[in-house]
Amino acid sequence: MSVENLKNSLPEYAKDLKLNLGSLARSTELNEQQLWGTFLACAAATRSASVLREIAEEAADVLSAEAYNAALGAASIMGMNNVAYRAKGFLGDEFAQVRMGLRMNIIGNPGVEKADFELWSLAVSTINGCHDCTAAHDAVVRKEGFTKEQVWEAVKVAATLQGVAQALVVNDILANA
Repeated sequence: MSVENLKNSLPEYAKDLKLNLGSLARSTELNEQQLWGTFLACAAATRSASVLREIAEEAADVLSAEAYNAALGAASIMGMNNVAYRAKGFLGDEFAQVRMGLRMNIIGNPGVEKADFELWSLAVSTINGCHDCTAAHDAVVRKEGFTKEQVWEAVKVAATLQGVAQALVVNDILANA
C-alpha cells in the first residue's frame, strides 16, 4: 500500500506526519473520490517525486480514469492560476480588473463533479499559498453543500502531504551529507 510506503519512509522526527497520514487515509469526512482526488492533486502540488509516485499508485486503484486525470488537472491549472492571481494581488489595484487571458477550460468541464474538482483546487491552492484562489474555491464548494469539516479535511490532506514531502527532502539531504 502506497500510504504505508510513505509512512515507512518517514524518519522518527516526523512521527506526527505518519500518524496524520494514516488517519487521513481513513477519513470519513470525504467520500472515496473526494479523498483520493485530494490526495492525488496535493501530491502533485508538493512537487515531490516520491510523494507523487506513492500516492498516484494508490489513487489509481481507487479513482476512475476521469477522476484521476481531473485531480492532476486541478494541480496543473492551480499551478498556473495561483501564480497569476497572487501576482495580480502583488501588483495592486491597477491590475485588479486586468483580464487573465489564460486558458482554463478544465475548470468549466473537469470530467468529474464540479464540486469535487473545486475541492481539489482549493487544497492545491493552500499548498501554493494563494489566498484569493483558496477563498474563491471555498465559496464554490460551500455553495455546493460541502461542510466546513469537509473543507478542513481537504486542507489537512494538503498540509500533511506538504509536510511529508518536506521531511523526505530533509531526510535525503541529511543522508547524503
